[in-house]
Amino acid sequence: MLPAATFADGPPSGSLLGTAAINGFLPPFSSQPVQGISGILRDGRGGYLAMSDNGFGATENSADFLLRVYRIRPSFEHASGGAGGVEVRGFIQLRDPNHRIGFPLTRPDRRLTGADFDIESVRRDDDGDLWFGDGFGPSLLHTDETGVVLDAPFPLAGAKSPQNPTLGSEAPTLGRSKGFEGMAVSSNGRYLYPMLEGALLADADQRRRFIHEFDTTRDRYTGRRFAYRMAEAANATGDLTRLAGDRLIVIERDERQDALAAYKRLVAIDLSESGVDGFLGRRDVADLLAISDPTAISLPARPGDLGLGTSFAMPFVTIESVLPRGGNRLLVANDNNFPFSTGRNPGRADDNEIVVLRVPGLR
Repeated sequence: MLPAATFADGPPSGSLLGTAAINGFLPPFSSQPVQGISGILRDGRGGYLAMSDNGFGATENSADFLLRVYRIRPSFEHASGGAGGVEVRGFIQLRDPNHRIGFPLTRPDRRLTGADFDIESVRRDDDGDLWFGDGFGPSLLHTDETGVVLDAPFPLAGAKSPQNPTLGSEAPTLGRSKGFEGMAVSSNGRYLYPMLEGALLADADQRRRFIHEFDTTRDRYTGRRFAYRMAEAANATGDLTRLAGDRLIVIERDERQDALAAYKRLVAIDLSESGVDGFLGRRDVADLLAISDPTAISLPARPGDLGLGTSFAMPFVTIESVLPRGGNRLLVANDNNFPFSTGRNPGRADDNEIVVLRVPGLR
């Protein structure tokens, strides 16, 4: 568990959140919160890269939130049960010193902020560069391993959200912040598979979500796309991660939290297996609201905590990271939307929780 009140060096933030306390936290904050885990990668020797998303949830309130990928080291063992700790070891700051981005940025020093992009996923290519899926465009953002932007963003033809900086007088074709969310990468690092969080507004089937293929060698979308059918049209995707070969894992979730949360699932798909209806087959592999914890390692609980004990749950609005750990184990992490979400405890701002699950039948 990474506590909600975890901050890193940087300029003050949260100045656009008003002056009233939010779930016990009074903005503005003196530095940068380490929050909103929306993508996670291995970083060697037990460490991980944990990507924060756009900040405080909207373009309008996130201009002072710097876009970063944090280097973290979680400890999953705890002698008396309960949550282990997470050590924050530094960060990668996304920035555009070479003016690759064609639209005006928020900061004159060209450090990227949550008013510029809504980064929701991160993957590494075969050169070690980082690629980010953006929910505002939607677009793909390419940086080197230090966070320096290498190319102009790669927009998806035919898809524009209301926050797209090039929208002009055009009508948006996607809902607000419903661009790229999860993103898988091929085993050789060449192909990316970004997935839209929302349906195209004109699509007659509002349960359809498209996964697109992007070639990092040729810097272009290949034109291949795959259709995934949501359990409910109102649901959203949280992440898309490769298991092996063409087999991927999707996080599908509803928009509810705490005791009202009803649908938080891990779903297995295979890009080589489309049905006669054109949709990928899907198989639920885990219900994140009903996880067996027979020895109750998720305890102890604080007063008001939900979903802890022999039946463990992740009752968060947003669960946005899943990462294979070998065999039938998956790492899953929530986006705590600091300081807004209160899924674990209605009286407390959510922490960032990083959980390892054993998923029978995953392989």
